[in-house]
Amino acid sequence: MADVGSQYKSLPEIGGKKEKVDNDSLREQPETPEVAYFTSISRQEEFEGNTRKVIPLFSITYFLTITFSIISCLGVDCVRNKAWVAAFGVLSSGLAVLSSFGLLLFCGAPFDMTVASASFLILGNGVDDMSIMISCWQQTNPKNNIEKRMAETYAEAAVSITITTLTDVLAFYIGIMTSFQSVKSFCLYTGTAFIFCYIYNITFVGAVLALNGKKDESNRHWLIFIKVKDTVQPHRSCLYNMCCVGGFSDKSSGGEDEHPMNKFFRKYYGPFLTKIWTKVFVVLLYGGFLATSIYGCTQMKEGIDLRNLASDDSYVIRYYDWEDEYFSEYGPRIMVTITENVPYWNLSIRNDIENCMESLENNSYVDKSLSESWLRMYENVARIGSLNIDTKAFFMGNLSELYKLFPEFEWDIDIHCKEIAASRFFIQTVNVTTAVDEKNLLHQLRDLAKDCKIPLMVYHPAFIYYDQYIVIANTIQNVGIATRVMLFISLLLIPNLLCSLWVTFAIASVVVGVAGFMTYLDVNLDSISMINLVICIGFSVDFSAHISYAFVSSEKSKNEKTVDALYLLGYPMIQGALSTILGVIVLSAAQTYIFRTFFKFMFLVILFGAVHGLVFIPVFLTVFGIYGRSSNKRVNIKTIGKNSSSPSNRQNPINVSNSFVLKAK
Repeated sequence: MADVGSQYKSLPEIGGKKEKVDNDSLREQPETPEVAYFTSISRQEEFEGNTRKVIPLFSITYFLTITFSIISCLGVDCVRNKAWVAAFGVLSSGLAVLSSFGLLLFCGAPFDMTVASASFLILGNGVDDMSIMISCWQQTNPKNNIEKRMAETYAEAAVSITITTLTDVLAFYIGIMTSFQSVKSFCLYTGTAFIFCYIYNITFVGAVLALNGKKDESNRHWLIFIKVKDTVQPHRSCLYNMCCVGGFSDKSSGGEDEHPMNKFFRKYYGPFLTKIWTKVFVVLLYGGFLATSIYGCTQMKEGIDLRNLASDDSYVIRYYDWEDEYFSEYGPRIMVTITENVPYWNLSIRNDIENCMESLENNSYVDKSLSESWLRMYENVARIGSLNIDTKAFFMGNLSELYKLFPEFEWDIDIHCKEIAASRFFIQTVNVTTAVDEKNLLHQLRDLAKDCKIPLMVYHPAFIYYDQYIVIANTIQNVGIATRVMLFISLLLIPNLLCSLWVTFAIASVVVGVAGFMTYLDVNLDSISMINLVICIGFSVDFSAHISYAFVSSEKSKNEKTVDALYLLGYPMIQGALSTILGVIVLSAAQTYIFRTFFKFMFLVILFGAVHGLVFIPVFLTVFGIYGRSSNKRVNIKTIGKNSSSPSNRQNPINVSNSFVLKAK
């Protein structure tokens, strides 16, 4: 090879004369080459590092959730504010996460990076439970003693919280049956956290609610805890009466004043939704939603882009980009490992190994010219150097000759106690460009290795991600099982066939909608999206179960049933949906695909679930439902603001079977 320096000494000649070379150009240095690097542990290190980068988002999430919870529980009454209950309700969710994670880690349960997203989920769930308890407490009579008010609160709230918690926990625990470890870990940790969240809400948050009731009973200020007057002071300013006078109640109902949002659902939204033209529009809108979702499902793609396992600013992203740009025709370099001690000096054994290698090399995804085998090279060295390798002593003794010529092969032979415990070869794959190619490659190479007489294993670090194609069908099956379990639970706890069928319909509709819109959000069907589809089962049931049951349990006309159900449950649904979205919205700013995808799924399932509960299901029940009285025993629920002239409010109280209130996620 010519000396590079000599090229600068030989100056070009033009017309027989040497050109004068600028001294600056001689001093110019070649551009510094850019390097993209990757190691065998890079993928795992980046995957685990994603958790550390998302931890700072927890503080933002808790700030948003606490702020929302306190604001939603504030009112003009300086005594009957529930700000402290809201703050301790958020604290309860944090304690549930710490308790569940600590218990499972103590028991040795594997912790996967995807489990970190469960913390945001539990936070929204705890706020939902807390809002239900506050809503039921506000319907009780402030003149009653604390024990009676707590009994009435738990009689209504505990049923709702138990139903939704049970369905969520079962949905996640069914997900444990999957073969994919990340999905299994996520479902185990999240399901257990839901149990702790339920226990802490009915104990710890209930105790805080009772203490807050004692404060209200003695008419103390919510912030500074001093006693205030309960009647307006006409000689004082409006600001004084707002901040220092409280403890009012609605004289017509005996409870606290009607919330403006409840009034909105009773007076405006409910009657609007029951109009004929509104129902026609809603049915057409649902048809468009369903058609769009089904089309998206048909366009769904399988496969995980390995870039998505690292953060956006990771060094491995450039490596993957350059690999696709310059070496896209080459696939992973597969390790072929002999996993047991075999007599390599036996000629028939060597022939069996060669036959296995040839069968792998004849695969359409393998380029045989790029294979690497220490045994082939050893046989060539023995043949050229007339070395004897047909006995154990000579075979092991002459390996040093191979190492002299090819020292890199020393890494391919694992020798313990003068025995070859294991060894490896390499084959180069080509034209592995799609998820279908990855799936076919994995299946074909493993089948070929299984058919070999020699105990072989084919391995590449990326195979752990290719394995997801095997378990996707299993996870989809689990989603189907979870849906059937939700139907059974609905029939068991809400003993009305029509209601249970509509709940199951809503679950299937929301899951199809979320799966279909995956395509439009550029999310593939992989282990990450499988986790989120399992979440859909538990969360989609919450929005529709109570609306359906409140409707079929009412004794009024079909339109009045809808207005009553929306009046009772509309605002808690919006409150629960917003709290859950606030719990995960910070993940939209994460630098990691996994957490951004989690936010997309949660946003879709909450959006579609709320739309089903507030729009689709109420209309479908009036159009396709069966009207009539439920055979179940009626239990009265007090409602507020009944002095309205709305037809749906002429009876007080509203009759709702088995009395429970929605816990929307």
